[in-house]
Amino acid sequence: MEPLYTATVTAAGGRNGQIKSTNGVLELEVRYPKALGGANDDFTNPEQLFAAGFSACFDNALNKVIHEEKIKARNTSVTAAVSIGKTDAKRYGLTVILTANIPGVTKEVATSLMEKAHQVCAYSNATRGNVNIQLSATTNDY
Repeated sequence: MEPLYTATVTAAGGRNGQIKSTNGVLELEVRYPKALGGANDDFTNPEQLFAAGFSACFDNALNKVIHEEKIKARNTSVTAAVSIGKTDAKRYGLTVILTANIPGVTKEVATSLMEKAHQVCAYSNATRGNVNIQLSATTNDY
């Protein structure tokens, strides 16, 4: 693969530390969420950051597919719910539920668009075979 762009972020302190991008735009404290033994949910955590990146990437892939297929859909949104847990092999793993809202199309078309976007999205391709990903489509106007 020939890289088109490289993002570089340094973490220090693991889940109770800080992250900072080389350009300084991203600089956050990260903490364990309360569900994993943290004091509270007042800070971000790696799962939220992964969900943010995955949802943005998937929404972009979805809109690329919509444009290429010349489908008349309205503004889309994608929500990524990322869960961490222990696998059967007693290792930590992730699961992801991607829910895309695609107003202006039928449920069947929305589902088809999601499946095609799942083949295009870099996060989908990076996690395929390693992370259980469920796709869900809605067609609500808000």
